[in-house]
Amino acid sequence: MENKGSDEVEKLKTKFLSVWHNVKYSWALKSKTSFSRNSPVLLLGKCYHFKTEDDNRLTEACYEASEEDFIMGNVEAFREDFASRVWLTYREEFPPLPGSTLTSDCGWGCMLRAGQMMLAQALMLHVLGRDWTWSKALTLQPLDTETWTTTAAKRLFASVEASLQGSHRSSDPELPPMPQVQSQRSTKEADSHLKEIYHRTLVSWFGDSPSAQLGLHRLVSVGLAMGKQAGDWYGPAVVAHILKKAVEEAMDPALAGITAYVSQDCTVYSADVADSHRAPKAGQASAEGSDSRAVVILIPVRLGGEKTNPEYFDFAKSILSLEYCIGIIGGKPKQACYFVGFQDDSLIYMDPHYCQSFVDVSTSDFPLQSYHCPSPKKMPFSKMDPSCTIGFYSRSIQDYERISQELTKVLQPLAKEKYPAFTFVQGHGRDYDLSAGLTPEKREWPFIRDPRKSVTTAGDFVLL
Repeated sequence: MENKGSDEVEKLKTKFLSVWHNVKYSWALKSKTSFSRNSPVLLLGKCYHFKTEDDNRLTEACYEASEEDFIMGNVEAFREDFASRVWLTYREEFPPLPGSTLTSDCGWGCMLRAGQMMLAQALMLHVLGRDWTWSKALTLQPLDTETWTTTAAKRLFASVEASLQGSHRSSDPELPPMPQVQSQRSTKEADSHLKEIYHRTLVSWFGDSPSAQLGLHRLVSVGLAMGKQAGDWYGPAVVAHILKKAVEEAMDPALAGITAYVSQDCTVYSADVADSHRAPKAGQASAEGSDSRAVVILIPVRLGGEKTNPEYFDFAKSILSLEYCIGIIGGKPKQACYFVGFQDDSLIYMDPHYCQSFVDVSTSDFPLQSYHCPSPKKMPFSKMDPSCTIGFYSRSIQDYERISQELTKVLQPLAKEKYPAFTFVQGHGRDYDLSAGLTPEKREWPFIRDPRKSVTTAGDFVLL
């Protein structure tokens, strides 16, 4: 009897802790984000302007944006595009993480979540294309503290009441089954339906269960081999290597056509990227490794000393204006986020700091709403932590050649008088022997400087 009472107390503690997490990680959702109608908004290579078409005042040109990507006076198009990006946040009540008893990543998993969001954007480009938007994106309800915390409180008391009454009713109603594809559906409708299936499959890869290909459990498991434990702080460089390993080891056939590459010493070695495009993944026959295999290019960088150097602000804007850019993971010190765009001198980002309940993505009709965010947030460039990882998606070797040429031009202004954020070099990394004498674990670690380069450094990082 005493044990039963103790169990009930522990259950109540868990439920109250759940609500506390929701309250704590909801304050950031309280204020609405303001956007100017007088400046363009860039979102992962797409340029939007909120002025109406009959407004003849001069407007600032979008960074590197082509005419077809310039959208005038359409706020709804921006909202739909933003809300279609995959949003991955803290979760709770999922199966225990590898090597621990933790069933939530609240308070420590934000960089892993930011990394997941960046990888999800790469996969969206891979299977859906940049122009795809979710049909229900504009139906999402705005996020605000009152709505979320009230929902959390209601869920708590309903759960406590059910526990006292011995009831185990589900708090969420079952969604109706997905409609069957009609045999005479038009090609456009059939294509839309197929992409919705791809969308749902993509989200399921990031589910919070041991079987999810790119889920938190898988990332934590990979991190264990790198000396990281569930509950530790993960930096953007560590996450880049974890994502690379997770993609390489993914067993889903749908992920066979994509791999990942992490730069060495802020240097992208073109021959290594080309090899990644060609080489088959582990477990594949050589015939499956065609030269059209896509590569997610991850570049850990440091954009200054203790603070981000203002000289890099225009560089970051140029990067986020490229359609093959999959964003930047970084944030404020010890508070990670996923940067997807900018307006003027403010970054637009997706925030993982909200604790949501576990969703079983193994069911065919699991709800997708909590994986999309209708509310963009902004942060001044000056508050950005200098340590971050930049990501790009390259579909083929030919695509990579174009990307490297375009990025080299973007990097040129920084290369003239300052050290660029990163560089492209022909050949393989092993040809330069930058990591001779290092252990295998540190051989791929970023920020290992070549002593032959005459660059002013402080510690392991270049300072401007």
